[in-house]
Amino acid sequence: MIADIWSSFRALPLWVQLWMTFILVPVNLGTLAFVDQPQGALIAALAVTGMALNIPIMRAARGMSKAMALPHLICWVPMVAIIIILLTDGTPLTTGFVRFLVLLLIVDLISLGFDLNDSIVWLRERQDEQKKAPTAGGFE
Repeated sequence: MIADIWSSFRALPLWVQLWMTFILVPVNLGTLAFVDQPQGALIAALAVTGMALNIPIMRAARGMSKAMALPHLICWVPMVAIIIILLTDGTPLTTGFVRFLVLLLIVDLISLGFDLNDSIVWLRERQDEQKKAPTAGGFE
């Protein structure tokens, strides 16, 4: 199974592999360095959960799947809202945390743009599969 997941990852376009490996995953894991900051623990929990929920999806699909966009939407949309509120409500924040939040916001908004499209494609594919599946008794 691990070999299948790895092969599926390597079959992605190179820019996607680089994006995931060097930007998306590290920036979201970077939230763990700020758990002591205002809302830092919640932001870290949402960031990491949005990635961790992809593990069962990869296992079930035996590789990368557009369904992996769904945990990002579920976890990262509220996280983005929390970040925007933190950056605009006057909460005292360290300069380093503000810079990191801006980076996280940019990275995850870009990701959510792709995720929205991927989730729509995945849902449409599921609907198409259901339409093609024979009904009970073989009647259509």
